[in-house]
Amino acid sequence: MPAWIPTPLRHLRRRLDKASPAGNALLALFQDKAVSRGYTLSDGQRQVIQCMARQLAVLEHGQARSLYLHGSVGRGKSWLLDGFFQAVPVQAKRRLHFHDFFARLHQGMHRHRALDDALGTTLTELLEDCRVLCFDEFHVHDIGDAMLLTRLFNALFDRGVFLLVTSNYAPEGLLPNPLYHERFLPVIRLINQRMQVLEVAGDTDFRSLPTNRAYQRFTRGHYLWPGDTEQRQALAVPAAQPVMLEVNKRSLRALYSEGRQVMFTFDDLCERPTAVIDYLELANRYDRWIIEGLDDLAACSLAAQQRFVNLVDVLYDQDKAVTVIGRRALAHSLGGAIADLMRTRSRLGQLHQVGPG
Repeated sequence: MPAWIPTPLRHLRRRLDKASPAGNALLALFQDKAVSRGYTLSDGQRQVIQCMARQLAVLEHGQARSLYLHGSVGRGKSWLLDGFFQAVPVQAKRRLHFHDFFARLHQGMHRHRALDDALGTTLTELLEDCRVLCFDEFHVHDIGDAMLLTRLFNALFDRGVFLLVTSNYAPEGLLPNPLYHERFLPVIRLINQRMQVLEVAGDTDFRSLPTNRAYQRFTRGHYLWPGDTEQRQALAVPAAQPVMLEVNKRSLRALYSEGRQVMFTFDDLCERPTAVIDYLELANRYDRWIIEGLDDLAACSLAAQQRFVNLVDVLYDQDKAVTVIGRRALAHSLGGAIADLMRTRSRLGQLHQVGPG
């Protein structure tokens, strides 16, 4: 080993070298998982797995560096996160969708707003003694959320929490709105300083592979257009029986609600001031969803576009069975100016599409 390497790093390098069997074990775990789904690991995935193995080897010594994984949709970021989470030997670990966590963080801080450290109190409630925290689908669009993130990340690092984060965006691509991006630079600097940033590269969109449908309820769902009587009967779409639901102390109209099945109009879910926390609450109640009346998103407000993106994120992450009834073909329904629509197009594109005739 070269003499110029500082002594602490020399010791750490030796530990990593000795940990190669653990790295091989993690790679073997992912290879087995890939084979079971008919996948072949990409070079980008292999590089990320090797880095994960190095951090896993020193996790118990408190010297692991948090990881930030980014890349295009369908490159296996969530799959890598789930495999790492499974391999982590400690019990004090949590795997959370970022939408879910951040919504609950806001709720808790509002509840404890009279305290000097509302953030710390809420984190203790939400995470308890968590040592490994995995955030899936990290992205930021609101400047208020962005300003809270610096405090949140600093608090997590101060607690010695190891973070594994996935995102469609490199850190520099977060909150791209030029009106706010400069105010978000402290978060970007913090991520680059405290986390190892890795791109999950590759040419294969794993979500598009047929074998993926066998493992998810969401991908066995349907997109119907124009939603005529014959199509509805074929998929047993219930007749509308409007009902008012109470969601987070507010009323929300549903077209139908019976057991674990619910049907909404697009307008009721996305044109009204609903929030991620509402979708999460509804996802706890219902496993089978029907969303009626999707038209061209490009004609909707930016707020409605973002709500629809958030809704699909929640339903995909919670793996709900979904039927979307549109007024036109899917390819002509998902226009718009929201950057995250790329992810929404990928996810809805996995549904079985049923058109006229």
